[in-house]
Amino acid sequence: MSRHQYVVRGQSRAVDEELFGDWAVRFLYSRARENAPFLFRSLTGARMSRMLSMLNFDLPLTAHLTGNRRFLKSCGVDLEECLDDPSSFRTSRQIFERRIRYWETRPMPEDPAAIVSPSDSKMVAGSFRHGSTLFLKNKFFEFEELLGNGRSQWLDRFEKGDFAIFRLTPEMYHYNHSPVEGEVVDFYEVTGHYHSCNPNAVVELVTPYSKNKRVVTIIQTDVPGGSGVGLVAMIEVVALMIGEVVQCCSQERYESPSPVTPGLTLRRGAPKSLYRPGSSTNILLFEPNRVRFEEDILANMRRNDVESRFTIAFGQPLVETDVRVRSLIAQGIS
Repeated sequence: MSRHQYVVRGQSRAVDEELFGDWAVRFLYSRARENAPFLFRSLTGARMSRMLSMLNFDLPLTAHLTGNRRFLKSCGVDLEECLDDPSSFRTSRQIFERRIRYWETRPMPEDPAAIVSPSDSKMVAGSFRHGSTLFLKNKFFEFEELLGNGRSQWLDRFEKGDFAIFRLTPEMYHYNHSPVEGEVVDFYEVTGHYHSCNPNAVVELVTPYSKNKRVVTIIQTDVPGGSGVGLVAMIEVVALMIGEVVQCCSQERYESPSPVTPGLTLRRGAPKSLYRPGSSTNILLFEPNRVRFEEDILANMRRNDVESRFTIAFGQPLVETDVRVRSLIAQGIS
């Protein structure tokens, strides 16, 4: 299997990604899925996902945290930015659910119409419009299936719109932040499986993001004080070993977290939710002609000198950019 690379934002260099458990994912999504469908369904079900999560993240660390610092550093975990004392971490879960001083370490553009990344993640952008250079319909998910049955009003609003996909990896900061300022007009959960979000699983399974359990938040930004970019759908996709997405919206830092409900105002760049440990995915949907993605992200996607499993599988250049939460990813169009 080919390697998978991404581009570090602000740099021209491509980086080889070390895909955690890649051999197991390749086995599960090729041989097991074809030859042992019962085993495949069991391993991607809720019960097994919870068990794997407990074994991987809830057992005490086998060495003092100081002994694991080299490993954490090699994975890109910066303990210096933690809000809580790292010496208090006793399990892997506490490391992966860490809070950071994002107001210091993740600067955000002041422009209220700027759309920001919801997470530390690897990003690609796409469009549902035929003829668009970003046309990627039904590559990563089935559009009609993604938002769930009985939500035709939202399908109509986002048809021919644009989207962005943000893939988290296990070592990353796992809080999701609101990409825009606006009022929640709908919030619901769609049941589904717990498939891995490893690129190989995405390629082998085809459109897994619309088959996994997910949480959908519809945000109206055309309100006083809002970002003014129309309706925005934020979809948090649960994955292997992630049993739930904890909604913990805060207006200021991490203070007074509350559940997300219709009528709630989301502050741009503020914490919205927390993924349980593992790797998972955020998807943003935008109405047609309301946003313009940043050119550096689009240019990276088109690079032919970077080896991406998405490029190989989908037959067109499709390279991810490593983005930080609260960083600029798109601008609103008046």
